[in-house]
This record gives sequence, C-alpha cells and structure tokens, in this order.
Amino acid sequence: MKKNPKISIIIPIYNVEKYLRRCLDSVQNQTFTDWQAICVNDGSPDKSGKIAREYAKKDKRFVVIDKENGGQSDARNVGLKKAAGEYILFLDSDDFIHTQTLELTYMAATEKNADMVMFNHDVKFHDALQKKISQGYDISGILPEKRNKKYNKVRVKTLKNAIFHATEKNRSMHVKRPTRRHCYPVLALYRAELVKNIPFIKGIIIEDFPWWVSVLLSRPKTVMMDAPLYFYMPNVSSSLNSAKNLFMVKSVAHGLKVSYDLYKENATASEFKHFNREFLWPFIITMMRKVRDLSDEKDIDVAKDIVADVYYHGVCDNPCNGRAKKYKRRIEDFIK
Repeated sequence: MKKNPKISIIIPIYNVEKYLRRCLDSVQNQTFTDWQAICVNDGSPDKSGKIAREYAKKDKRFVVIDKENGGQSDARNVGLKKAAGEYILFLDSDDFIHTQTLELTYMAATEKNADMVMFNHDVKFHDALQKKISQGYDISGILPEKRNKKYNKVRVKTLKNAIFHATEKNRSMHVKRPTRRHCYPVLALYRAELVKNIPFIKGIIIEDFPWWVSVLLSRPKTVMMDAPLYFYMPNVSSSLNSAKNLFMVKSVAHGLKVSYDLYKENATASEFKHFNREFLWPFIITMMRKVRDLSDEKDIDVAKDIVADVYYHGVCDNPCNGRAKKYKRRIEDFIK
C-alpha cells in the first residue's frame, strides 16, 4: 500500500517556461525527500505544461494536472483538493526555494507540533533584482548566493497568537516581534487540516489577503523561523503587475468585504482591532490609490459603485488613526 507523502507542494503554472525549470529543480534538489509536487497547469499557452510533464515522467513525485485557465486562486484550490501530504507548501512557479526548506520547516513543525511554520524570503536578493530590472537587465538567469547555504541550526520562536505578529504594513510600532510582514501564502508550511477548508477566492487578484487573514483567524499553533528560505523573483508580466486598475479595485473590495465579515463575526475585540489597523485599512488605502489612477470616466463611475458598496457594508466604520480618517473622508467625497 502506497503511503502518503509528508509534504505536498502546490505549484500553479501559467506562462513561466522561462523560469519553471529553476523552480522545479529547487524542489527536486530538496534534502528532505518525502514530498509530492502538484504542478497545476492553468491552461498555459506556452511550453510550461510540457516542461512540467518532463519532470513528472522522470520523477513520480511530480504530479501534473492540466486544466482550463481559471487564475492562480483556482489553480491553488485544485492543488489543495489533490494534495495528500500531512503538510502543504505553496510555491509560485516563477520563484524557487532553498534546498533545505522542506527539511527545516518539517523538523520545526514536528518538534513543536505546529500547525504553521513561517519563514522569510531573501529580501536583499529581491531588492537587487528590482534594481537590475530598472536598469534593463534580464534577471532570468541570476541566482542568489544563499540558495545552497548549509543551515545546521535555525532559530525558531513559538507564537501564542500569530495574528499579533502579522501586518501588511512595512513598518508598525504595534506588531509584536518577531514580525511577519505582508500576506504571502508561500512563506509558510501548513498542516493540511488547517488550510484544506480555506479556499482561495476565485476570479480576483490579491487573493492572498483574504486567504491569509482567514488562516490567522483559525489561531494556528505557529512557529516563526529566522531563515530566508524563499527566493521571490520579480516578474513584470505577472497577473498582479499587468492587471488593470479597475480590476484591482474590484478585487481588493471583494477581499475587504469577505475579511471584514469574517473578523467581525469571529474575532475577539483585540484581534479585530489589530486586523482593522494592520490589514483592513492598509488595503482600503490600496484600493483608493488604484481609484486615483483611473482615467476612464466609465471606469471611475464603476469604481464609485464598488467603493460605495464597501463603505455602506461597514468596512470603513472604524478608522484606526489620523491617516485612516483622512482616507475615510476621501471615500465619502468620492462616492457622493
């Protein structure tokens, strides 16, 4: 009888033939070997599906699922249904991971009996790539020095309630240390039972925000690991960077309403206060900045209805500081 793998890695694939081998190689080269990689080919018109099948033919731990294009959320949800592992890791197909990512996170999860093991991405490497892009360089072949660094021991911290250590802000004086910044599902190993019943919202971008805060509200036993195990590659053709501003407004608005309802109904007073300050208002401001970038009058009219729906839903009822109060007034002026 075939046993289930310890870890399932879910990899949505769409138009990444230039980067995919690097991503899959980083999985295949893991020091921890008891894994399955679920490559969800989301109707990619390039050679990405063919590349994934090449790996699956040579290594049975790779599983390829071909489907019609439905977006990253849909692809991740398909992967979640297929995942057989005790733990789940999300990996974007234009990114890659350190060779010890599975080893270190699984060790921490089992030793601490954790539901979630959070880690970092290599910020310096990402910033250096952003600079290269601004200078016109092709970054597809650049690899970080730390990708094969040998970790003998990594510092870990057990968190009582992970939400109070998390924020969407770059800086916040209210967040407990150690701090996890931004809503990146790829920066954690999750117990499958924790995330199997928390689907990503299909048909939007910035789907990471409502999903991530839903996971936090589940109050998982969490370990934070002090190691840059993920290498995030800027991709100027990604769905987020190429999205139209109105679609961004629609997506953020949808995520705001879903998340607000969830926390209003299920969070404690202190959890809601933290969520309101560290996640809700940063994304309200993001929505309004995208509204400001609209130029077509029809799009602006549509945006007014979207923002009004968010406002009258109650999402903007509790401005957390002076800046939030200023944006609430802007919203009220915009929807008049």
